[in-house]
Amino acid sequence: MAAGVKAGELRELSEEELVTKLREAKAELFNLRVQAATGQLDNNRRLQVIRREIARIYTIMRERELGLSAAPTEVTAG
Repeated sequence: MAAGVKAGELRELSEEELVTKLREAKAELFNLRVQAATGQLDNNRRLQVIRREIARIYTIMRERELGLSAAPTEVTAG
């Protein structure tokens, strides 16, 4: 369960989905830190995986802000 999200998968998400994913990752990181502090953490690698996922999300958001990459456009049937 230590598999993280690939950058390509994150680039396919919209801004709102990225923000939601970021909130979820931060909440999981908080829970993992609490588990680590209380000695209940089973998988130490998961902390690093979540931190890298958060960094990837921030990187993609910054790329879009700078115009280095674009958010995916929605295709409407019609």
